[in-house]
Amino acid sequence: MSKHRPGQWPVSEPADLGAIGKSEPTADELYVKRAQEKALHEMCLDSIRHDLEQQPTGPSAQAKARIWCAHILAIADDVAEAKRRAA
Repeated sequence: MSKHRPGQWPVSEPADLGAIGKSEPTADELYVKRAQEKALHEMCLDSIRHDLEQQPTGPSAQAKARIWCAHILAIADDVAEAKRRAA
């Protein structure tokens, strides 16, 4: 046990910050990550669904869906272009 209190300097054994994220993730960590990704996916789709349900008629909901698709495709094009420039 160190005689220093947490947050005191000098530190005799500094943390190895280079080791962060280098170990293989555990099954629990993978499960949590997948659950977070799924929750984000569901929130995005629920947001779009909510917007579509606000439309007064079926045709207006379909028109709004086409607008959503156009926006998503524009975002995908922007991301793809940025990744091409970064590569």
